[in-house]
Amino acid sequence: MADLKLGRLPKVGLVRMTIGIPEPLKEELDRYAAEHSRLYEPVDAATLIPHMLEAFIRSDRGYRSRRAQSERGRTRQRKGVAASVTSVATRPGSDGSA
Repeated sequence: MADLKLGRLPKVGLVRMTIGIPEPLKEELDRYAAEHSRLYEPVDAATLIPHMLEAFIRSDRGYRSRRAQSERGRTRQRKGVAASVTSVATRPGSDGSA
């Protein structure tokens, strides 16, 4: 039988959030948690949700692409600021000497 996509859960620090979900989704999450527990270790649906969300975000190509573009833009902006600061500091006479 094939393993579940989620696999074993890593041990990480957590931040608490409260969300509301439709009843059919809760039932499906409970079924998934039961199968996960049968294959790996006992776990409830609430424990699985953060790992499912993380897996979803990692697998979203559109999000990853937009995030990479955003990070490249910030890196270019920082490099531009550093270059302008460097060029001002190395200009002849900028230190007050003639």
